[in-house]
Amino acid sequence: MQNQATLSPIKLQVVWTRLMSLVEEQAQTLLRTAFSSIVRECGDLSAGVFDTSGRMLAQAVTGTPGHINTMARAVFSFVDAIPVDTMSPGDIYVTNDPWKGTGHLNDYLVVTPAFRGDRVVALFACTGHMTDVGGIGLSPEGSDIFCEGVYIPIMKLADKGKFNETLMTIAKANSRVPTELEGDIYSLIASNETAERRLQELLDESSLDDLSEVAEHIISTSRAAMGERIAALPYGKATYRMTIDGFEAPVELVGTLKIDDAGVSFDWTGTSGMSKNGINVPLNYTTAMTAYALVCSIAPDLPNNEGGLSLFHVSAPNTSIVNAERPHPVACRHIIGLLLPDVVFGCVQQLLPSCPTPSEGASTQWTLTFRGGRTEDPYAISIVTNGGSGARPGLDGLSATSFPSNVRGTPTEIVESSTPLVFWKRELREGSGGAGQWRGGLGQDLEISSLDGRDFTLFAAFDRIDHPARGRSGGEAGRAGELSLSSGPTLPGKGALVIKAHERLIVKTPGGGGYGKPSERDVEASVMDRLIGYIA
Repeated sequence: MQNQATLSPIKLQVVWTRLMSLVEEQAQTLLRTAFSSIVRECGDLSAGVFDTSGRMLAQAVTGTPGHINTMARAVFSFVDAIPVDTMSPGDIYVTNDPWKGTGHLNDYLVVTPAFRGDRVVALFACTGHMTDVGGIGLSPEGSDIFCEGVYIPIMKLADKGKFNETLMTIAKANSRVPTELEGDIYSLIASNETAERRLQELLDESSLDDLSEVAEHIISTSRAAMGERIAALPYGKATYRMTIDGFEAPVELVGTLKIDDAGVSFDWTGTSGMSKNGINVPLNYTTAMTAYALVCSIAPDLPNNEGGLSLFHVSAPNTSIVNAERPHPVACRHIIGLLLPDVVFGCVQQLLPSCPTPSEGASTQWTLTFRGGRTEDPYAISIVTNGGSGARPGLDGLSATSFPSNVRGTPTEIVESSTPLVFWKRELREGSGGAGQWRGGLGQDLEISSLDGRDFTLFAAFDRIDHPARGRSGGEAGRAGELSLSSGPTLPGKGALVIKAHERLIVKTPGGGGYGKPSERDVEASVMDRLIGYIA
């Protein structure tokens, strides 16, 4: 094998590029083989390669920032719990620990060591959202972590190639969709196995024994590049506040961005205290979404890995709703977690006015989690339906688009072919985007019912109903979200809601805020808005 101390800059870059390609194939394997529609159709997943100390070297483009940036921290927990020198070929590890994984029990994180001979040379990790892991499930009504589902600490999913049948039996026995859960777990395993095979091919072709020198090159180069971007920023401090619906009471999100000699830090002091319900956010998810917004603002073109992420410092009081500690309920941590970037962007605009930060958007996913069917043949499904994103300088907001997450909307055909649910209407919501020089993105207008003659339950986990997305720089707010029945009654945005068999559920997702004064909007753009039905 080649002496790795002599690797040329070109070869280092080629191997780095190959690693980024390799983890994309890893993610695509998961996408193609997953059983749950939220992974297979929507891409609610992540995949990446890590060095033997747990540092993320490359992440797949396919995936969500909440999964990717929590996974970047999670592998350190695996290495701490199971030292690399104790791992054996054929070992596979798993957890859904919200504080060591991705923030709630529905996400399974699988880590597989890659061996070269008898030595671990890399770790592959991937995450996928499981539709149902038992307990109360993906509902904000839980009172603690123990009622939200089956909790799996960091442990072996396979030991030297022998599969942990006991773990699988327990997990399946507690899921309402056991076959889907089992298939998703196997898809996570297959994802890492694909990446491991490709790594062996890469090492053979490159005549390398391991990735040690390549890893140091990736981390040091990325850290230096991010350091240069940070060094060019003006020093300062900015605070931004945003009120959101919350559950039992409105929640105040307060963030402070500071840029000084120590670098870039973001603190959530001033944010509301913890909720008694499952909308609390573990700090790992708070950190992931905060860092994502900072990277988007400061260095969106740099590769995302431990080198760059290590330069951002995120903190929050341990009494805060964005730093929930075990055993507080966190099942719907995405409701608040996905709204955090709006606060970060509000701070960034104050310190970096030339940065094209967007207005506030629908932000939180309006994921419709339904359960129904016969006792002996139940169904459970999570349907991604999104609102509008905020406008930004020079561009209108995106309609029916998930941001800052990037999961795709669930196709209607998939829902109707796998459940008795039917969509009577699914269209853009006219006039829901905030007016401005650049218009906010539109939400959606949906009508849903069931064809099996049975009641069904919606586990509502929505925000932006009482506090819509605000515009920026003179732009107007987007329309608030709405939830109601065809017979007229308005429904609350959070909680288990039984929809009677004869009713239709009406869902109107929020619009994004506008940017700039409406009077300054281009005349042709205003005419086009009316022609295509975006506004009346």
